[in-house]
Amino acid sequence: MATHNPMPDAAPESAQVRALLQLRELILSGELPGGSRIAELNIVERLGVSRTPVRAALQRLEQEGLLRALPGGGHVVQTFTERDIADAIELRGTLEGLLARLAAERGAPAAVLTEARGVLERIDAVLAAPTLDAEAFSEYVALNSRLHELLAEMADSPTVERQLERVCALPFASPSGFVLAEAGSREARDMLVVAQDQHRQVLDAIERREGARAEAILREHSRLAQRNLRAVLAGHTESAVHAPALRLIRRR
Repeated sequence: MATHNPMPDAAPESAQVRALLQLRELILSGELPGGSRIAELNIVERLGVSRTPVRAALQRLEQEGLLRALPGGGHVVQTFTERDIADAIELRGTLEGLLARLAAERGAPAAVLTEARGVLERIDAVLAAPTLDAEAFSEYVALNSRLHELLAEMADSPTVERQLERVCALPFASPSGFVLAEAGSREARDMLVVAQDQHRQVLDAIERREGARAEAILREHSRLAQRNLRAVLAGHTESAVHAPALRLIRRR
């Protein structure tokens, strides 16, 4: 006699991805605040999926650093110091710089360079306004993320790309991780103009096969995220309202 299976085996991978995205969003949205304990069964009931994808999601978020396994079972939502976040951003810049150097030395595919140039032009159009509204900023975030994906692809190094993906999955370490906190200010827009100039410079360096220069530019590029981190945490209390994940950062 057949039994009902609430999660068909036909799509186990999609169920795992869905559980991962939903659980990560619960944490970064503040619904599961830093320090809160998470039990597997509670998450199963909350997400309405079977235990297998939830267990996989918990393991993945533990690897990303968002969760910490407890000795007696279950997990707790991690909190981070400013130094933790700064180190993650520094590591991201180091890996992106390495990929840029490899791309320059090996020769980036022409099709990828062409697409990257097109993304640059679209970012230019977004930044043409003196300040950015929410819609424009959302467009910037999407374009910026795509540009960084293309920069990583240019090196044709799956090994380094995998490590970069792991780092970028850490809270606030992705290329757009902190960019939303002060979206509407002129200072934020000016910082993005500087970042855009660095985007253009690194593409030029890759095309000219100037590996050391390309690496240095992208490492410096990550320093803008460091500056934004310091600015956001320097007293902008409204930031936590618009970006609840900031509450995961504990001040020391």
